[in-house]
Amino acid sequence: MSADTDQLLFLPLGGAGEIGMNLNLYGYGPPDKERWMMVDLGITFGDGAVPGVDVVMADPAFIEERIDQLDGLVLTHAHEDHLGAVAHLWERLRCPVYATPFTAEILGHKLAEAGLDDRVPVTIVPLKGKFSVGPFDLELITLTHSIPEPNAIVIRTPAGMVLHTGDWKFDPDPVVGEVSDEAALKALGAEGTLAIVCDSTNVFSEGTSGSEGDLLESLTQLIGTLQKRVVVACFASNVARMETIAAAAAANDRDVVLAGRALWRFNEVGRNHGCLTNTPTFLEAENAGFLPRDKTLIICTGSQGEPRAALARIASGNHPHITLEPDDTVIFSARAIPGNEKSIGHMQNKLIRAGIQVMTEKDHFVHVSGHPARDELIRMYQHVQPKIAIPVHGELRHMAEHARLAHDCQVTSTLVGENGTMMRIAPGEPAIVDLVPYGRLALEGNRVVPLDGELIRGRKRALWNGTVIVTVILDKGGKLAAEPMLTSTGVLDDGDAELEEAALNAARQAVLELDAKERADDAAANEAVRRAVRRFFRDQLDKSPITGVHLIRLE
Repeated sequence: MSADTDQLLFLPLGGAGEIGMNLNLYGYGPPDKERWMMVDLGITFGDGAVPGVDVVMADPAFIEERIDQLDGLVLTHAHEDHLGAVAHLWERLRCPVYATPFTAEILGHKLAEAGLDDRVPVTIVPLKGKFSVGPFDLELITLTHSIPEPNAIVIRTPAGMVLHTGDWKFDPDPVVGEVSDEAALKALGAEGTLAIVCDSTNVFSEGTSGSEGDLLESLTQLIGTLQKRVVVACFASNVARMETIAAAAAANDRDVVLAGRALWRFNEVGRNHGCLTNTPTFLEAENAGFLPRDKTLIICTGSQGEPRAALARIASGNHPHITLEPDDTVIFSARAIPGNEKSIGHMQNKLIRAGIQVMTEKDHFVHVSGHPARDELIRMYQHVQPKIAIPVHGELRHMAEHARLAHDCQVTSTLVGENGTMMRIAPGEPAIVDLVPYGRLALEGNRVVPLDGELIRGRKRALWNGTVIVTVILDKGGKLAAEPMLTSTGVLDDGDAELEEAALNAARQAVLELDAKERADDAAANEAVRRAVRRFFRDQLDKSPITGVHLIRLE
């Protein structure tokens, strides 16, 4: 291939090799001069391994280095793992954003919170709309998911046409939104689809993912058997599930309370866009205490064990308005995202310990996935008939199995690559052509920092080994002018006075052993004390705490 031949590239920086935190890049043009388009910019949630880090996102450094080649960001839908990072990272990208009306309104709330509501150029694209971003001619195809307005994106270039599915399923009765536009998908197959970039989440699940309409009947029957207060935990963005739960509650003469700020936001935006039209107004959490327990159903956030969500506060007994009693029931109407099993299990154990009945999809039909199972994937391949399959939105095991399934569906070529894998879709044989650096960023307080940077590394070291600070006061001659003092966190226990005194002895000895030149040098004296104290704890406790010295020299 000559140096000036236009090529079509695909590069995932998030969401390939994991579920969540999606960031996809498409490039078109001659090598090193490509124009780029980003599809989705999402987050994932911290797993508790790093204190203070609740939100994690892909590092866009690759495209930041080529920022003058980035023509725009297109959002497939309004889930956090597809748009949650826009408000945190747009200042680095400063590109136009394209979204359908519902997604644009959800994004608008996030931008307003970040003080960016009047700065980000958002173009609202109608459902099934056509538009262009740089050299890419785009068309939206309506699919079904657990949120209004999920879209697949048809990406047309002179090198060929690619279908980027986003999150999807085939649901004959989706409750919210239209059914998937399978006629449009079949038309792509007739036109000639070069490649499909497709959701792998449920590739190990046989059959179909199930219908939201069928779930309504099941939840209605289940809630009818429960005698006391019922809490249903789900994703706030699952507007279809909110409507299903509300309908099941109404069938059982229960009032519905919403607990969680995010639920109220999606309720508001959903109603603005024609959802929940037959659903009565929800009640605020502060009303829960005035309602009969057997006539109340509470929809809340926290199905993934998130420590700050409403369910976590309810389970801990510190929610300001909602309490649970023995024999109340909590229904988890959501599947555990891989990596969240531990936090979810911890919360469920806490509830059970309090005498509360916990129900999950293992106990009853309380959830349907928003992602395609194997039969739906096969149907998609039959419609679209791509020559190349590129699995995304899954761990490596999901993507590898998806590639095998695509091969069984007579797809000629498959490309499987985790984040940072540069794939050439055209011209010529599809191939992995490069591996580019990629990383993760953490929202730490109100700033974004590298997840592998010194701030986070230091916090991890302190978490595992503790910290020790020694205060040493020297006179002009470099001799001790007062007894050293020691402050520690996570190193010494109550009753470790002898160990503390021995550590201070190590500091004293280090000062005594300084030569004349070192006594006059603050940096040398500081380092000698630090090494001595750190060595003491390593020898005595087999720990290497983060050790610092506060050296004061009297004039």
